[in-house]
Amino acid sequence: MSRLTLVIPCYNEEKRLDVAAFRSVAVDGHDIDFLFVNDGSRDGTLRLLESLRDEDPARFAVLNLERNGGKAEAVRRGFVAAMERDVDYIGFWDADLATPFTELPGFLDILEVRPAIQIVMGARVRLLGREISRRPARHYFGRVGATLISSSLGLAVYDTQCGAKVFRRNDALREVFARPFISRWIFDVEIIARYVQLLGRDAAAASIYELPVMRWHDVTGSKVKSHDFLRALNDLRKIKAAYRKR
Repeated sequence: MSRLTLVIPCYNEEKRLDVAAFRSVAVDGHDIDFLFVNDGSRDGTLRLLESLRDEDPARFAVLNLERNGGKAEAVRRGFVAAMERDVDYIGFWDADLATPFTELPGFLDILEVRPAIQIVMGARVRLLGREISRRPARHYFGRVGATLISSSLGLAVYDTQCGAKVFRRNDALREVFARPFISRWIFDVEIIARYVQLLGRDAAAASIYELPVMRWHDVTGSKVKSHDFLRALNDLRKIKAAYRKR
């Protein structure tokens, strides 16, 4: 039985966290636990997470960051802590469950049957037979951003920003998450840039699998705002400059 730790970054999630959904997660053949990272929440998120941990400490753990440092650092700190566990895979999943846990078996299936794959990333592709509900403005901004990201990375990547990703735990993963990201807004892109820098572009491309999810929906209360698109563009410029092949 393989083991997976899912890192869940949380900032003011007291009223949105679907505790029942986390309690009910089960995938045949896999042992799954959660590491919630409280990113300096100002509401009752920490109390809620601690009550969940106290209910089942073997399955739920809490890493409390007293100051809000942003999703990128919350995820990174969670991965650093999870790397010390005896697990096969580490992932991160948005706390709002825009990607439902019913998608999780597909991520694990890819990692189990394809040992060369190091990252499985959810991709929000609006195809017939899938339920992808996304506000039009966010969709179109996203497609423009994805085109720029793909060009910057030199990889034909469709969707770097879906908040559901699972990684194979190994030395490469440890190195990728060892130091803080320069980007607060599109650190997912920087993760891929670090793999490219570490493995080479062709090897990195061969190690990443984009999995079109069956269901994804916008959740009310998202921390992402329309003006963040401009901040993301600035971060993309920084990433391109920092990881430019020398």
